[in-house]
Amino acid sequence: MRGKINSFVEMSELTGISQKPAWLSIIIILFTTTLGFVVIGPLIGFFVSMPFYDGSMFDLINKLTHPLSYPEIKLPMLIMQGCATLFGLILIPCLYIWSSERINPISWITNKSTPLLMVVVTSLIVISFMVTNSIFIEWNANFTFPDFMKEFGDWARERETEGEELTKFFTIFDTTGDFVFGILVIALLPAIGEELVFRGLLQPEFYRASGNHHVAIWTSAIIFSAFHMQFFGFIPRVFLGALFGYLYLWSENFLIPMIAHFVNNGFLVIMMYLNQKGIITMDMESPDAAPWSLVVSFTLVFTVLIVYFKRYHTRHNSFSV
Repeated sequence: MRGKINSFVEMSELTGISQKPAWLSIIIILFTTTLGFVVIGPLIGFFVSMPFYDGSMFDLINKLTHPLSYPEIKLPMLIMQGCATLFGLILIPCLYIWSSERINPISWITNKSTPLLMVVVTSLIVISFMVTNSIFIEWNANFTFPDFMKEFGDWARERETEGEELTKFFTIFDTTGDFVFGILVIALLPAIGEELVFRGLLQPEFYRASGNHHVAIWTSAIIFSAFHMQFFGFIPRVFLGALFGYLYLWSENFLIPMIAHFVNNGFLVIMMYLNQKGIITMDMESPDAAPWSLVVSFTLVFTVLIVYFKRYHTRHNSFSV
């Protein structure tokens, strides 16, 4: 087996998924990860969380139906969320990789070295993109559905409000331990699991199906955004997923989009924590766009960094597009 992966096609071959038709692999991946994330992981997490809850199992079940009214179930809910990601988006996909062709998922993920310079550049790309993307965040947050979609729009707005309230609920950190656990559940596990599924598994399969890298990247990004079920943040999340996809394509290094995803989520959590402590006044939960002067400045920084990133990897890799 080759120790270095030079393209998405080779990545797909190494996972063994290429032994099946691409669309069959896509269906299997989506079905198994959804089952793991929605059913298996939360169910396991429920029983894991019981020792951390001072009450009966039925009492916890009842409170989970109205979580915002019961602050004491925040830790059990975070445990359930962490298990959903761990089992649905990490362990089950890794088992799928292993069962397909007996490939060690760890060696598959860490097949290339990641220079510190590229870790820094990737982090700066993501942070600068946040400012650029704030324009689309504000636009999407204020989007109004046409009259014929009013019922869907009302439902989507209700879901968005619930999601915002849950996010605030999860990101109120009373202790340093809460903050560290929040980083684990909100930043680290999703960075590994979501990238494993959407960039590591689905993106190569969409490339096999379409023969076009851009189609593969944007299709995976759309599904990635839809997976979060937040329609008033759908467009900026598509752009974020596409960014992760292109970083993966150009670097041919699976750790790069994982790092990018971790920086995106982790930076937000850290800024929320600093805001709660009164250290900064910036509200990262606000959908308002950054001032235009900042948007223009950071967009220029983002453009310079992304061009440098691509040229760097074009020189060091055999594959480019």
